[in-house]
Amino acid sequence: MSHLPVIVGMGGINPAGRTSGHQAFRRTVLDALPADQQRQTLQGLAALMRLVEPGTVASDTPADVEQLRNAVLKHTLVRRNEDARFSAPGLPANRQATLALEAPLRFVLRRRQLPEHLPEHWEVRELDRRTVEVSVPEGDFNALLPDAHTPKVKAAAQLPRGFEPAALYRSVHHPRGLSMAVFGASDCLNASGLAWERLRDRLDPDQVAVYAGNSIGQLDDEGWGGLLKSLVTGQRATSKQMPLGYGQMPADFINAYVLGSVGGTGAALGACASFLYNLRLGIDDIRAGRRRVVMVGTADAPITPEIIEGFRAMGALADDAGLQSLDALELLTDADYQRACRPFARNCGFTMAEASQFVMLMDDSLALEQGADILGSVPEVFVNADGFKRSISAPGIGNYITLGKAAALVRDMLGETSLRERTFLHAHGTSTPKNRTTESHVFDEIARAHGITDWPVTAIKAFVGHSQGSAAGDQLASALGSFAHSMIPGIHTLDAVADDVYAERLRFSKTPYAFDADASFINAKGFGGNNATGVVLSPRVTERLLTQRHGAEAISAWKERRERVREASAAYLQQADLGHYQPRYQFGEAVLEGPELKIHADRIHIPGYARPVSLHTDNPFGRLNDDPSDDKGDEET
Repeated sequence: MSHLPVIVGMGGINPAGRTSGHQAFRRTVLDALPADQQRQTLQGLAALMRLVEPGTVASDTPADVEQLRNAVLKHTLVRRNEDARFSAPGLPANRQATLALEAPLRFVLRRRQLPEHLPEHWEVRELDRRTVEVSVPEGDFNALLPDAHTPKVKAAAQLPRGFEPAALYRSVHHPRGLSMAVFGASDCLNASGLAWERLRDRLDPDQVAVYAGNSIGQLDDEGWGGLLKSLVTGQRATSKQMPLGYGQMPADFINAYVLGSVGGTGAALGACASFLYNLRLGIDDIRAGRRRVVMVGTADAPITPEIIEGFRAMGALADDAGLQSLDALELLTDADYQRACRPFARNCGFTMAEASQFVMLMDDSLALEQGADILGSVPEVFVNADGFKRSISAPGIGNYITLGKAAALVRDMLGETSLRERTFLHAHGTSTPKNRTTESHVFDEIARAHGITDWPVTAIKAFVGHSQGSAAGDQLASALGSFAHSMIPGIHTLDAVADDVYAERLRFSKTPYAFDADASFINAKGFGGNNATGVVLSPRVTERLLTQRHGAEAISAWKERRERVREASAAYLQQADLGHYQPRYQFGEAVLEGPELKIHADRIHIPGYARPVSLHTDNPFGRLNDDPSDDKGDEET
């Protein structure tokens, strides 16, 4: 019997807030929540954004409550880019120019600022040990003139204003994506209510794995972004930029500084489907029994001038000109930027976002034994390519296969009635004209094949933008929030479904609405033909599956053990809502290099780990005959 991968922890951060405790989900359905949950959500976000002092509760006077609410609403979700580089006077740049010198040019500079290879006709005279005078004869002189480009794209979905993950632990020149990964993985682990050291002692060290990465590496100045432009900008490359830029570095950081894991590791990069690719690695390991605990996630921080300009040049982003044309506006206001991302409506491109999303998976037997709080389960993730394509960035046919397989699995596991009436779609929903047509056609055709007439569709990017490789992580976190609150967020920027959307069998809503779901389909359509659809089952359905697999007595015992875990989780969430977080970052602690190990033929003992690593491996190929002459005889026969 295959092991069922269950979700026992989730954590992270995106423009809606913290993932744990469903804070980010509650921000996307804020007005539909009861008054007490609205207050809790706003208080937690205010603490996250440092609008109130950590550990304090905001004033409850009507004026203060209104002021705090407005600040939270204004500086979360999609909005005008608040990065100072995107404000006046504009993006720092240089412009190539040829100066026609009508007379010799003389200037003084430090000796160390001289070019390594002096241009012809330059005359250099030493003034002192540190300073020289340069004379350039009249004629053409090539130069780079300082410039400032007015940003053509001002909409972005940044983390809530005031939240700086690197300030929460001893980070030293860490790229933003990696500091977000440290926070996200720590938030996931702490919110699970499970004591990691106790859990680790229960397992063979090789029964743990981490699959985490992102879609395009770390391209800010602390990573490959700074490295690649160092020579042309006159900056020095650092020893950290090269290694910290790799796309698998979130997994490396979690192994080395958060979990101390010596188990499986890696990252699968699949453009916008990267989170689901990594999730697939994790569930495959658990189903096959190779691992018992897997941390899965992504962390993307692509809001940099260079990345935004690259996507704008492709025509993929909602730039200012497109938004003005879309709504016939002369000037864009803050409210217009907050509506920049409009999945399945009349739209003009997606909105760049940043996010870090992590889930902790366990096999079902271990989860019951540990009393883990099970948030849902992921029986499968399907991945298919597009085949021959007209353009590498154009959609293709692979998504019909992935969603078709996912729907068939839910039908076979839960029945046709459940598929038709109690499932919903978490669309990739990028807010591009091409996506709204092609993805809705996939949904509509699969709905027709299964006799579905009113399939609910939501698109979380309307709230949190497109975080590239973390996009499906945003979707999964939102789906778990829907299970917990029996509510689908809707698409708040959807004034009307566009005419070219295939909506006959689909249900679109601008506002949140109640829905008691058995399962959700997490859909991703990445550049290059990276299609993936994940199936996530609700906690209620997962418990029914566990009862069928393990029996009522085992479930009753699990629920008793779960109370202690839930208490630990609640204690963390209470402190987190007050702005007190507990990032795990163990730099230089318990470092091992090899001589400390005790190595045997069948096991390796590692100091600090309760159990040895078993060296037993399955051999599916059989054993060769010990007598080579017998092999020769067999060949002759």
